[in-house]
This record gives sequence, structure tokens and C-alpha cells, in this order.
Amino acid sequence: MSSSIEERIRKGLALTRFAQIFVRSPMAQRLLARAVAGMRAPAGVSVESVAANGVRCEWIDPHGPHSARVLVYIHGGGFVMGLTPAHIRMAAYLARKAGIRVLMVDYRLAPAHPFPAALEDCVAAYRWVLKQGLGGKSVAIAGDSAGGNLTITTMMKIRDLGEPLPAAAACLSPVACLVPGSNRLEGMEDPVLPSKAIEYYNRSYVGTSDASNPLISPLFGDLRDLPPLLMHVGECEVLRDNAVRLAASAKAAGVDARWEIFPGMWHVWQLFPKLPQASRSLDGIAAFLGERLRETAPN
Repeated sequence: MSSSIEERIRKGLALTRFAQIFVRSPMAQRLLARAVAGMRAPAGVSVESVAANGVRCEWIDPHGPHSARVLVYIHGGGFVMGLTPAHIRMAAYLARKAGIRVLMVDYRLAPAHPFPAALEDCVAAYRWVLKQGLGGKSVAIAGDSAGGNLTITTMMKIRDLGEPLPAAAACLSPVACLVPGSNRLEGMEDPVLPSKAIEYYNRSYVGTSDASNPLISPLFGDLRDLPPLLMHVGECEVLRDNAVRLAASAKAAGVDARWEIFPGMWHVWQLFPKLPQASRSLDGIAAFLGERLRETAPN
């Protein structure tokens, strides 16, 4: 039985669908940037803007004893929508729950900056964290939706460059494949993501590149040697099956990969932390990352 909180949230999802179809990305980007600039820091954390190797980011630091452990978090938004207050609140929840600092990466956005701009920014921000005197075993990486895609592709890029990988990774409703027509499930209408919006997001990010490039669609990638991976997806999202295939491919490649499908949930339901299913997912992610991060003193 759904809770009254869930019922209220579900009523608002139609507005989210509408906005994605009719609000043009430049306007949405400006509105979101203004909302983030004007928001107050969530309770229990401080928020500070930083430039990480030239990439705009937000440091989210939980109050209390200083922790050298860091989560690099990559927000979603179809590669075209920027950081939102809801993402910052969700990251603050993880920071408090796991007792770790979170670096939110505000990467360049499509269509003005198609592939590989966002990936380059995520790799640069990750490298910046390592320069703070932290080893890879003290750093984790996570992301939702498009950020889940960039979580996997960032690790693939780092691995191929021979640089230190993070201790663990988590993906929330990740985009696994951007090939046209690949994100459809027979008889399902996604309560959050309309197909028209998905096509626009994917086309904007891919640009003139090949959508089957593994660094665009990690479902086609070599996932060997990646760190332990946790993936949470909703039962009622059209990205579900491709996300599960991605996790299963990682497991088949020898990665300690695990995944969970949350009954009745939609795309990135974790953005509503008052929802019981959201807190259960975020608590599980915080525990997974916290167990695998090693505390080290920064140089």
C-alpha cells in the first residue's frame, strides 16, 4: 500500500513530464542555476563552491569530525539539465549518513557542450580530489540518471589511463545506452521520462558522435577491473532493463556488482528523501560506500 507521501509525490510527476517536453534547456539551465545559488545549505552540512581543475563543483561537508573520505557525486538531468537543489539535498543526506564529504560535479551541459565535455569534466574533478592527498581507496563515485552513465564511463576512462580507481561506485537509475530506440519497454509509459524528452537528451549529448561508443553507452563497454558496484533502479522506469543488463555485464566481467529493483518506483525516486523507499535506497547506498571507503589522513 502506498503512503500518503508517495501519493502526493505521484500527483506531481505529471508536471515533471510536462516540463521536460516543453521547457527548453537554456531556460531550464538558467532557472536551475538561480535556484541553486539562492538555496540555503541543508541542515547538518556546509556547502562551498569550488573549482576542481577548472570544473565548477560544490563541496558538501557534514558537520562534526572532519573526514578524509570523499564521494564524487555526478548529478543527472539528461546531460542537459544542471545541478538542482534536490540533488544537493540528496547528496547532503548521503554525506550525513555515511559521514563523508561529497564533491558535486557541475559539469558542462549539452547541447552546447556535447560528448565528451561532461566526461572530461568528471575525470578532471576526480583527478582534483586525488590531488588533495587522497588515495583511490578513500574516494568513491556515484551518480543518478545521466550521472550514473558518467559514473561508469569516468571509471572506464580512468582505468584505461592507468590511474587509481575509486574504492566503490553506486548508480541510481543510470542511463546505460543512448542508441536511438533502446530505452523502451513494451506496454510501459514511464511516469517521469517521456520518450520525446529521452530522444532530445540523448541526441543533445551524442551530437555527431557514435551513440554505440562505449564511453557514451557503457552497456557496450569493457567493464573489467572496475571497483565494487551497487545499482538501484525503479520497477516503473523505461531505463530499468538496460540498467540491469549493465550491472549483469559488470558481474560477468568479474566486478563485485549487485543491483536491486525497487517495486513501484520511478526514475530517481531518491530525489524525494521523505519517501520511505528513497530513504531505504539512500541508506543502503551510504552503508555500501561507507564500508568500502578507507579513512586516510590527507597530505
